[in-house]
Amino acid sequence: MTREREIGICEHCGKEFGYYLIHNGFNDSAYAYCDSCSYSALLDYLSTTAQRVHLQPCERISEDVERFLKPCVCGGSFRADATPRCPHCRGLISPILAATYIERNAAGTAGGWRWQRNWDDDYSIVIENLYVSNWWKDEQSN
Repeated sequence: MTREREIGICEHCGKEFGYYLIHNGFNDSAYAYCDSCSYSALLDYLSTTAQRVHLQPCERISEDVERFLKPCVCGGSFRADATPRCPHCRGLISPILAATYIERNAAGTAGGWRWQRNWDDDYSIVIENLYVSNWWKDEQSN
């Protein structure tokens, strides 16, 4: 899933990074962020595993879903309380400070749309196209 790349700026190191937003309500998904790097996990609510573990769509995963996910490709973990990280310095990206560039880049802002200013609701973020889809452990390991 490659989308139009918008530009964000890290509040810690000042470097630019590409990103795009996902409206999880429009594609029946949930999401999680790695606790160590910039990867996101996008989880299809309609998948068999998602139904079995009672995944809630349109929001970040709950803590009880964490154990069903594979480790991130970096070796970190997708966690319910993890937040997006800068791909350069791995600093935590503030959703409040991110509103500056997210709203500047969003076409809907002119019509009154405003960023949710958190990493918990309908919108998630994919940084530098670093994401995995339906990152479930195999059935034997659950």
